[in-house]
Amino acid sequence: MLSKVVNLNNLSIRNKLIILFIIISIIPFIALGLVIGVTVEKILGEQATKNTYQLIDQVNATFESYITNLQNVSYLISLDTEVNSFFNGMNKEEQRIREDYSIRQKMQGFTSLYPEIAGIFLINKQGEYISNELFAQSDADLTKEEWYEKAVENKGIFKIIGKPKNRNIISQINYKDNEVVTVVRAILDRETQEVTGVILIDLKIRVLGEAMNNIRLGLSGYLMLVDEEGQELYSTNNKRSIPIPQEVLKGEEYGAYQKEIGKEKMEFIYQRTPFTQWTTVGVFYVEESVAEVREIKFYLMSFVFFLCLVGVTASYYFSHSISNPITGLMSLMKRVENGNMKIQYKEQRKDEIGKLGQTFNHMISKINSLISLNELQEKQKREAELRSLQAHIKPHFLYNTLDTINWMARKHGAKDVAEVVSSLSSLFRIGLSKGKDIILVKEEIKHIESYLRIQKARYQEKLNYEIVVDPSIEEVKILKLVLQPIVENAIYHGIKERKGAGYIKIDIKEQDDSLYLMVSDDGKGISKENVYLLKEKLHTLTILDKKEKESIDFGYGMMNVQARIKLTYGKGYGITLESNADKGTVVTIKLPVNR
Repeated sequence: MLSKVVNLNNLSIRNKLIILFIIISIIPFIALGLVIGVTVEKILGEQATKNTYQLIDQVNATFESYITNLQNVSYLISLDTEVNSFFNGMNKEEQRIREDYSIRQKMQGFTSLYPEIAGIFLINKQGEYISNELFAQSDADLTKEEWYEKAVENKGIFKIIGKPKNRNIISQINYKDNEVVTVVRAILDRETQEVTGVILIDLKIRVLGEAMNNIRLGLSGYLMLVDEEGQELYSTNNKRSIPIPQEVLKGEEYGAYQKEIGKEKMEFIYQRTPFTQWTTVGVFYVEESVAEVREIKFYLMSFVFFLCLVGVTASYYFSHSISNPITGLMSLMKRVENGNMKIQYKEQRKDEIGKLGQTFNHMISKINSLISLNELQEKQKREAELRSLQAHIKPHFLYNTLDTINWMARKHGAKDVAEVVSSLSSLFRIGLSKGKDIILVKEEIKHIESYLRIQKARYQEKLNYEIVVDPSIEEVKILKLVLQPIVENAIYHGIKERKGAGYIKIDIKEQDDSLYLMVSDDGKGISKENVYLLKEKLHTLTILDKKEKESIDFGYGMMNVQARIKLTYGKGYGITLESNADKGTVVTIKLPVNR
């Protein structure tokens, strides 16, 4: 992967621009074409499926309407008193003849009102029947036939049998068994709930076909109606219908399913009616729907190819117009690299290349100036190094001289002078500490003790102090010179300004894995406004402006310590301040415990 990146980096600008144009123009066009093609195919497929569902739903609604009519007819017949008399078989012969005629007239009325009915057949439990269109082929007992037994098993509930098979009933109008669908309903005695007879009604399949034949599914798609057992009831395909897969018959109430049958890939879109349990299936050849999508894709990809051709041509032209001036400018830079510092870019262009050329000319002029300046600075640097060496010698000479004064003062018995000089010498020595910024706690304490002894010699009884240190933390390493500026503020702006003697306490302890250095005094204190201002400045590390310095004449040393702590240890450490006017001030320094 790395070698590929390196190879890409080694390409010329012209080639990179060509690749860039291809990436930002041609590839998006191709991707757009593919996305549109897939989207169109998906939308067309979803639309075709949605339309097929709507058509199937209309067909199923028609089927259910027909079956509902048959159910209503069977219900109305079962309520007729003459029909119930026939089923009970208790009338005399003359009355029976009159009732049979009346029943036939009523049945004739139903078949006239509902032309989809091919015939109505009434049979009682004795095997006697009444019908205008249907009659028995032989004297065999019709109550032993399958359709009769299924009606009895359903206990008076309407039952769809489907296409009749081998029944001993023929149609007067010569309807064949495959031209009708049979429904039955058993009639129960209201008191005993025993079956007294069965109503059989044949529905013309032709009316189902009329609802289906007007629907076209693509070029060669067709509709098929099958019952709950998978038996074909009707198909709009004049040729042999394709068997419906079991996944469709035993699946959900509706859906789409694809299967390869023979060498053809077929799609089945189906919906089952909850009342009849019939399934209407739309059968498609997948290749036909794909062919339409392919045509759309062909025109789309032709257009994309044309755009890509134009894009490649444009990319070559634009890359050439951009890379050539850059190549010329690069040639000038190579001449500068070989030492020719007098070269200049002379083309008059107002685009970015022209501006780059002008910048190149300014750069050459600047380089020539910097060469001269660098020679001067090298000379000044050598002189500054010499002065720095001399300045570094002075502090060492100073505290060595102070040691000499200390020795001479002790020799002449001036112990107070010797003590102050010794403290000042120690102050300088620890302040330098061989150039180190991190020292031990005990060294910082020694430094602040030296400072306080010097101040004690000056203020006498006005200044009293106490230093409390936990011995276990004396070897902890801390940033040097963090206490002296704080103690100096406490003396000059606290103790000095109060009446009478003052007291400063320095308390150093370890708590919660942190080191706390607290400097408290009982001096003049700070007003609330100035405390708020100092806290804000300590938090933001901003220097007091001119107006703020008029109200607060200290804080620079504290700000310096805060900045050093933040820089060394981070945001979690630093100085906090609490003070009340005329009551004193407490400054707490939080540092990490570093052993």
